[in-house]
Amino acid sequence: MKFGVVVFPGSNCDEDMVYVLRDIMKQETIKLWHKNTSLEGCTHIVLPGGFSYGDYLRSGAIARFSPIMEEVMAHARNGGFVFGVCNGFQILCESGLLPGALLHNDSRKFICRNVFIKSQNTSTTITSKVPQNKALRVPIAHGEGKYYADADTLKKLNDNGQILFRYCDENGNINTEANPNGAIENIAGVCNEGKNVFGMMPHPERAADKELFNEDGRFLFESILN
Repeated sequence: MKFGVVVFPGSNCDEDMVYVLRDIMKQETIKLWHKNTSLEGCTHIVLPGGFSYGDYLRSGAIARFSPIMEEVMAHARNGGFVFGVCNGFQILCESGLLPGALLHNDSRKFICRNVFIKSQNTSTTITSKVPQNKALRVPIAHGEGKYYADADTLKKLNDNGQILFRYCDENGNINTEANPNGAIENIAGVCNEGKNVFGMMPHPERAADKELFNEDGRFLFESILN
């Protein structure tokens, strides 16, 4: 198992992700520059948060055409593990590896605060160790985090168990008040039909260290290793 964290111009959560994977989870982890044309033997690819290419055009729209994304897309098509967080999620949607799109928050403001999310399918690679019905406290930091998909896509996501997380309150109740950005059906994360490509807006790497007095995000990393 070897993790590769892709770094784009404007990525700012790459060091956080590397720290959690390498120093906390004790996994072999390297950085992959966006101009690379090789995944350097990495079995698990992670696209971190940040503002790739300054979020010009749309968040993730330019990064999707970085040279390394051809390799990431081929890796995904071959069943390889790919995980995108925040901007990484946006890039995966822009590249067509995940369904739907991330739109501007309803408030039209950048939001940076803790939220609660609840796993909707605990049988996936990133949720198998997440306690059922537990509200995880995980921070968000985005201006374009409102998940959207059309009615047909939503039905498929629900029918196929592709919805990973929904925003909820601290008691696990999924309601409008707990939705920070206006995401349709409170969706905070989804996976592809093959369940090998995963994306979410909240940052589990910012909630995986006891020094931060919050390790709820660690459940996801333990799930991956499991």
